Amino acid sequence: MDSIDEIKEELIEESSNKKRIIKIVLTILFIIFITVFYARFLGTKGLVVKEYAIKTTHLDEYYDGFKIVHFSDLHYGSTIFIDDVKKLVKKINSEEPHVVVFTGDLIDKDFKLSENDATSLRGELSKINPDIEVLAVKGNHDYEHDYFNSLIDELGWHYLDNTYEYLYHESKKPIIFVGLDDLLKGTPDYQNAFSYLNEIGSNHYTIVLAHEPDQIKEINNYDFNLYLAGHSHLGQVRLPLIGAIYTPVGSKKYYDEHYKVSNADLYINGGIGTSSIKFRLFNKPSINLYRFYTK
Repeated sequence: MDSIDEIKEELIEESSNKKRIIKIVLTILFIIFITVFYARFLGTKGLVVKEYAIKTTHLDEYYDGFKIVHFSDLHYGSTIFIDDVKKLVKKINSEEPHVVVFTGDLIDKDFKLSENDATSLRGELSKINPDIEVLAVKGNHDYEHDYFNSLIDELGWHYLDNTYEYLYHESKKPIIFVGLDDLLKGTPDYQNAFSYLNEIGSNHYTIVLAHEPDQIKEINNYDFNLYLAGHSHLGQVRLPLIGAIYTPVGSKKYYDEHYKVSNADLYINGGIGTSSIKFRLFNKPSINLYRFYTK
């Protein structure tokens, strides 16, 4: 009888263990499902404003409170469509920026923009209304189709293609914006981009706009104060305590929010849309707001 009872107890325990294992497996599968669902449908929506204080003695008092909104990697047609763009434009304008900068990848390379899409997108982006101007540079996806140049021209944004612009704010001393061509698909011309040095020298606050953050390594012989980039999406999918689990070529060395590189500050915008995989985890779509303090 004892042996029969022992067998029964073993069978009961075995059955209990099987149920426990099934519960664990089902729980893990449920967690995976919820995580994937969130990353695909919830993590890719919404919009975060990340504000950074830019403290400098290189600008006069008239630039105290000067604001730049930086957005990048719209990747229209990936996980971002016209209703998302409407919210983006509204959020940008609500910050009342003096200047708006865009650092590439306007349309996703895998999306075919119809005429209706182009009209709607142009109509919404044209509502971005900074006090001074919108400046833009190309990203690698912008070389996969012909939409970028025509849209930028129609929007009246200033496309900085290996060139520069002086922008003034109630002061006789400008901020110089330098725009670099895309590192992966374009033809960067650093000598031309920084040719203003032959005109007025290096004693001016300079902001470099580029798509890939790693391109900063190519211009370490030039003086500049601020470098704004995109491309990395800050990893797009991030894990607690680990951070970005993958970043594309062009953002292997620099891919997080902020770095100090020599005497310059490098800030990377996390982007709006998605690339390659349509997921975002612990990394909501975002725009950057840089507020200047000169006092």
